[in-house]
Amino acid sequence: MSNTRYRRGGIYAADMASYVRVMSSDNSAQMERLKRNLVRALQEDVTSRQRQVLLLYYGERMNMREIGERLGVDKSTVSRTIKRGERRLQRCLRYGAKAFLDELK
Repeated sequence: MSNTRYRRGGIYAADMASYVRVMSSDNSAQMERLKRNLVRALQEDVTSRQRQVLLLYYGERMNMREIGERLGVDKSTVSRTIKRGERRLQRCLRYGAKAFLDELK
């Protein structure tokens, strides 16, 4: 019985190895499309203040206190602005990803 389990495990491992090879193939086209969609979402789907704060936070690697000092607002305001901007971007990219997957069908 243990040999059967081992064989199944070996087959499963081989299947997973094949899956990983397929999934890790060159995905540069998808990454480029994701980057374009992210830039577009930053331009069209978030407010100018959210864009400014997100770019300082993620692009410039500033912390919330530093951003607050630069913009003259409290760090809690910065935190809320980041969360709201992230939610807008997530919605945009989620629907964009769904459209991309629908195109592949």
